[in-house]
Amino acid sequence: MNSLVHLPLAPSAWTPTSPCTPEECLREPSATAGPVRRTARIVGAVLVILLGVPLVLGTRRFDSARRARITMVWSRLLLRALGIRIETHRGFAFVSGSVEVRTEPAETGPALLVCNHVSWLDPLVVAASTPCRPLAKSEISQWPLIRTLAAGGGAMFIDRDRLAGLPEVVAGMAAALRAGDSVAAFPEGTTWCGREMGPFRPAVFQAALDAGVPVRPLALRFLQGGALATGAGYVGDDTLLASILRVVSIRGLVAEVTVFPGVRLPRPRRRCEARKALARVTEAQVRTALVGGEREPVAA
Repeated sequence: MNSLVHLPLAPSAWTPTSPCTPEECLREPSATAGPVRRTARIVGAVLVILLGVPLVLGTRRFDSARRARITMVWSRLLLRALGIRIETHRGFAFVSGSVEVRTEPAETGPALLVCNHVSWLDPLVVAASTPCRPLAKSEISQWPLIRTLAAGGGAMFIDRDRLAGLPEVVAGMAAALRAGDSVAAFPEGTTWCGREMGPFRPAVFQAALDAGVPVRPLALRFLQGGALATGAGYVGDDTLLASILRVVSIRGLVAEVTVFPGVRLPRPRRRCEARKALARVTEAQVRTALVGGEREPVAA
């Protein structure tokens, strides 16, 4: 898999931004884990990460579908070590005159998965919920151990500050979709705290159009005791270390993923119009789900 590594550039006007900050948006959890449990979670997570290295090396010859399922199991183990439980729900079809709704289950074929973005945990949560290749920021590819694990798990990389590299990223996503892999992207382009979400940028939707696959919306929330847990967020000038320490201190943290039927456009449109239409309808679906849309549980 080809990763994108570029010299850092000043953010452009295109670079997605979020008004969320740790001070304004992140709230204290209603219940916290004690120091022994927090330490055990960190140690457990380190062990799972180290386990991932020989796992990646030993599965290089496997096809991408098999690697994705192994990554799914590994991601679940890592999240569990961090004290996070996953709940997956099936959302109901979104009704709109501008799209054709596919109601087949997720296992019927490849799709572009689009999800709201809350935390550095999101790619792990999505990968643990359904076999896919997540799209991750290029900074991750510069961390040697994490790069090995991410690349071995099929991650694809995007430099959010380099607009000129976007066509290459979209082409790589389309190639993966044509090859039969589902690809997960976060079209907001940056993280929001979970109480609010940003607009879906349309660029990544071109990959689904080029590959002829549906776009499947996913809605992600972090909960504690049934209430929104903003402490799992990773926003603004928050540091990764501070976020990790905050996450392992939350007792009973649940990552809730709602998976919706895929959508296609019912008739040909110009490329720009098609991307924008898909972005609008999937953003509306996710936004509706985050404020309490109907859904039903599915098997883990």
